[in-house]
Amino acid sequence: MNGKRILVTGGAGFIGSNLSNGLAAENEVIALDNCYLGTPENLDDDVIFAEADVLDEGLPTDVDAVFHLAALSSREMLEENPREGARVNIEGFVNVVEQAMADGCETFVYATTSSIYGSQTDPCTEKMPVEASTGYDASMMARERYAEYYSDFHDLSLAGMRFFSVYQGYGGNEAHKGEYANTVSQFADQIANGESPVLWGDGSQTRDFTHVSDIVRGLELAAEKQLDGIYNLGVGNPYTFNEMVEMINDELGADVEPVYEPVPLENYVYHTHADPSKFKAATGWEPEISFEEGMSMVCEPYKEQEKSEEEKERLTE
Repeated sequence: MNGKRILVTGGAGFIGSNLSNGLAAENEVIALDNCYLGTPENLDDDVIFAEADVLDEGLPTDVDAVFHLAALSSREMLEENPREGARVNIEGFVNVVEQAMADGCETFVYATTSSIYGSQTDPCTEKMPVEASTGYDASMMARERYAEYYSDFHDLSLAGMRFFSVYQGYGGNEAHKGEYANTVSQFADQIANGESPVLWGDGSQTRDFTHVSDIVRGLELAAEKQLDGIYNLGVGNPYTFNEMVEMINDELGADVEPVYEPVPLENYVYHTHADPSKFKAATGWEPEISFEEGMSMVCEPYKEQEKSEEEKERLTE
């Protein structure tokens, strides 16, 4: 995309800031965020930051395209405050679409979730049954149904992207998420500091880890093609948590053993596995960052820090 005026809600968050920064090179980008889960420190200088809430009136929706990423994005948040979660995730979505539609915008790309597939070892297609095992799942499914309504009755293009385990690492724009960051980032930071990561069960659960740069390219393509409907956005090559921990240790030259604890949740998702063939066919998208390369990128800041500390010690001897 180039020469467009674009709104990114949740634009100072992890995925949103990566998207905003990337788009700002050739577009006028407004990153809207209430700073609950995002920080403007993630944004480049050429991004216009607007501190506002998706439930507000008078949003800057006079744009060519909207990327709606704002959400209370974890099951814990909605378990603690289900009413607020529903308002932000559902009413906030409707509010943004209504205001943008009134301003003449017809292109929307929005975040939904792959967790509605439940625990699946086989590749998940968009035609598979979905279920609301958590309040978060229910809110994202409602978002998809509202998008279907706006597409059918208002002739808008709304592409719902079901993300699969997006990561970047604390060396990127994920650090502010802390305990809500992807397990890749949390485990890498713990192992780099000599701490044992806690794995639920026996560590054999799998995730279809997808680097944020591949997610950002997918979001841009969805808007460029003005896609409508639901699309998986994931690599399609899951790894176990045990494999992930082993890879982090290898990258960092460490030997930190994980601690295994019983799974504390009744409806825990043990496995995720994307089938991104529908999105590939529609856009030509292919993931460019393998998990091995992504793990190297996540661990590189820790390795550079270690080299710097070793150099300081050498100079002071």
